[in-house]
Amino acid sequence: MAATVRRQRPRRLLCWALVALLFADLLALSDTLAVMSVDLGSESMKVAIVKPGVPMEIVLNKESRRKTPVTVTLKENERFLGDSAAGMAIKNPKATLRYFQHLLGKQADNPHVALYRDRFPEHELNIDPQRQTVRFQISPQLQFSPEEVLGMVLNYSRSLAEDFAEQPIKDAVITVPAFFNQAERRAVLQAAQMAGLKVLQLINDNTATALSYGVFRRKDINSTAQNVMFYDMGSGSTVCTIVTYQTVKTKEAGMQPQLQIRGVGFDRTLGGLEMELRLREHLARLFNEQRKGQKTKDVRENPRAMAKLLREANRLKTVLSANADHMAQIEGLMDDVDFKAKVTRVEFEELCADLFERVPGPVQQALQSAEMSLDEIEQVILVGGATRVPKVQEVLLKAVGKDELGKNINADEAAAMGAVYQAAALSKAFKVKPFVVRDAVIYPILVEFTREVEEEPGVRSLKHNKRVLFSRMGPYPQRKVITFNRYSHDFNFHINYGDLGFLGPEDLRVFGSQNLTTVKLKGVGESFKKYPDYESKGIKAHFNLDESGVLSLDRVESVFETLVEDSPEEESTLTKLGNTISSLFGGSTSSDTKENGTDTVQEEEESPTEGSKDEPGEQGDLKEETETPVEDTSQPPPPEPKGDAAPEGEKPDEKESGEKSEAQKPEEKGQAGPEGVPPAPEGKKQKPARKQKMVEEIGVELAVLDLPDLPEDELARSVKKLEDLTLRDLEKQEREKAANSLEAFIFETQDKLYQPEYQEVSTEEQREEISGKLSTASAWLEDEGFGATTVMLKEKLAELRKLCQGLFFRVEERRKWPERLSALDNLLNHSSIFLKGARLIPEMDQIFTEVEMTTLEKVINDTWAWKNATLAEQAKLPATEKPVLLSKDIEAKMMALDREVQYLLNKAKFTKPRPRPKDKNGTRTEPPLNASAGDQEEKVIPPAGQTEEAKPILEPDKEETATEPADSEPLELGGPGAEPEQKAQTAGQKRPLKNDEL
Repeated sequence: MAATVRRQRPRRLLCWALVALLFADLLALSDTLAVMSVDLGSESMKVAIVKPGVPMEIVLNKESRRKTPVTVTLKENERFLGDSAAGMAIKNPKATLRYFQHLLGKQADNPHVALYRDRFPEHELNIDPQRQTVRFQISPQLQFSPEEVLGMVLNYSRSLAEDFAEQPIKDAVITVPAFFNQAERRAVLQAAQMAGLKVLQLINDNTATALSYGVFRRKDINSTAQNVMFYDMGSGSTVCTIVTYQTVKTKEAGMQPQLQIRGVGFDRTLGGLEMELRLREHLARLFNEQRKGQKTKDVRENPRAMAKLLREANRLKTVLSANADHMAQIEGLMDDVDFKAKVTRVEFEELCADLFERVPGPVQQALQSAEMSLDEIEQVILVGGATRVPKVQEVLLKAVGKDELGKNINADEAAAMGAVYQAAALSKAFKVKPFVVRDAVIYPILVEFTREVEEEPGVRSLKHNKRVLFSRMGPYPQRKVITFNRYSHDFNFHINYGDLGFLGPEDLRVFGSQNLTTVKLKGVGESFKKYPDYESKGIKAHFNLDESGVLSLDRVESVFETLVEDSPEEESTLTKLGNTISSLFGGSTSSDTKENGTDTVQEEEESPTEGSKDEPGEQGDLKEETETPVEDTSQPPPPEPKGDAAPEGEKPDEKESGEKSEAQKPEEKGQAGPEGVPPAPEGKKQKPARKQKMVEEIGVELAVLDLPDLPEDELARSVKKLEDLTLRDLEKQEREKAANSLEAFIFETQDKLYQPEYQEVSTEEQREEISGKLSTASAWLEDEGFGATTVMLKEKLAELRKLCQGLFFRVEERRKWPERLSALDNLLNHSSIFLKGARLIPEMDQIFTEVEMTTLEKVINDTWAWKNATLAEQAKLPATEKPVLLSKDIEAKMMALDREVQYLLNKAKFTKPRPRPKDKNGTRTEPPLNASAGDQEEKVIPPAGQTEEAKPILEPDKEETATEPADSEPLELGGPGAEPEQKAQTAGQKRPLKNDEL
């Protein structure tokens, strides 16, 4: 018995472990029922959601528009976002912030900061002394970093999504331009953290567009590679992407479609905004020429006038895309002077001639990075609002040499739809069809380090080495490991960008620092002292380029190895349980891979990296100094164990297994032990030694060189600042709602006082009192209401409602009387008919007791008496008094009467019929005259003297002429009297008749 208990205990532990896992998954799902995506453009954003029952859908904002301006207006006591802020751009251009994404991740000396100052001189930018970045200074008290402003926009997008989904949302996928470097991506992640969003992934907008295109054309993707070029010209920049679609075999779901980014080219400043700025400058010049002799100041010095011109330039660009010319006109542009000028499409194209010459540039960059030619591109698809300019399409069509450009995709919403599909795939709450996404590294990353070498005996010198970590256009996410083999003491190495020769001189200046991080290792020497008898396998640095394209150093380890004698032990219960659970969930200790999403390249060690090339003269030392894994999608090996000993059953890696002698391998299949070695019989020599790894964690100190992240205390202050602004906005909305409710109540009630139904139930004195109170409240709201708090406004409204409560009550009661009294009369009539029918049931078939029928009769009579008495009393009262006939009393009487009737109906429905006695001749008794033919499928033989069409006899009283309610149909008064013999017959069958039944 004890042995049985011991055998069952692991099963119990397994069951509890499974329950715990399922419970944890349910808890995780409870917070992720809906996910969102934010397509963050330079000028506007599109928000999309997925929630149970609602597939991918674009969110409508408060103005019922599908896209929302990325604009924020900040004042001392109020804040505007979206369309409201865009409307404030002309009234207060200094406090209205736009196109601030161009400043993310850039220090004050960046050329883009100077360009922003030149484009928007109304904004005052000061320098953050700690990070050397810029901040918007609205006033001495109001200063905001670009990350904080972006956090406000992301928080606003979240509120729009929550209002649309009608539930809280935390998880999001955010689009970023493909050319964003590490500093810019980290800035977006910090902004999302300030907004309280959990970022599932930063997805490149071109990748999101390609995913949306592939998802809706899944059936067209096959094993043959299809190369598609997406040309995306938005408001701020242009990106050209070459994508290859084809089906590939995956381990989890078999053959599935895949998109792979093959080439990317971009122009950071080529977009619709630059065209609008050219038009604005042209309109400003025309306006100055019209007022040349009036000795007035330049219109460029007036921020409000320039904001009006920029808005008109935006409209003009759109109109000229469909018309040859158009009249630009602005009322009261400056000094109450109107502006009107005709602009042609030819003039617009001349203004932007140099911009149109740059259109083919991203195409050539994309082809060069993909190492492809235009002949291999099957289709060129337009994305982005600026591609609607005819000249852009003309120049692009000539550059790609195609017959036509593809316009079979929603140029504005494709990225948002692709990103929300990815969000659903990454979320645990949804199951989507797998679509493999393989994004590409735009900027290569390498590791640099310096070591001492002895070129000649006694002569030592420093040697600088570079190792490519992530090569250009290599796929990500993926993990890499670099092994430093010749260090036995603390040392430093550097993580920098690789060869950026594909960028032009201007792009390199905008790019910023090419040095990412300096890594200082501490504890290397101590690890060697700790394991003096072990052989060192080097210092391994584990790097991760995650789904968002952000590089991180996971850990650094010192790995040692030695030979130990194998001493097999009995496998413990806990080990068995762990192995069982592991087998249930795939039997692998490697990190989980998602069915949809990015194809992860798993970590390998001790093999040369693809594309790892040394500088000239360093080629011979590659394997000595560092080894990185080859990109591979094969089954990943288990990670390195940590601790004092390797676990039982661990298999050595491929390199070690190749060093085994033939004596260590099993001679016959099926004889291998836990280590792949045949068990030694008793009395023979001991088992050979095996290799054991020891891993020691190395301390890491990182020095960020490109752009320091916000310190924790500064980040906490920014989060608190944004939360206070959001709380202030909510309080403002609540106050505005209270003020609007009070104002609406005053106007509506003043209007009602003169309506006939209100005058009928009120006296002149009562109406004058109410009217006076309303006028006083209206005057108070106009004079002092602007300074009133939300509580004061609500109290004033409650006071007025209490004053008018009696008037409104009397009117409401009189409105309800006709409907309630009619329903009561119908119920009384039908109840009376039901009672009479119940009393006519013969005694032998009666299913109701006398007490039940008497109770129903008493309730009917009492209800009639109450109704007549109350109506008579109400008729004596004047209309201005509180009525005694109340709708709630009528409903209570109806409920009491209906309860009695329903009780009897249910009893009739569920009562079994009584057996019928038979006479000596075997004939059955005749059914009662009021027997029901409820069972329409039975063939009942009518009594002698009646035909089959005979119906139950109706009472001659007047009440029987009333229409019967629908719910009285199931009532079958004759049902209980039917014979069991009759009920046994099936539909359409007749039993033979006896002689005495004819």
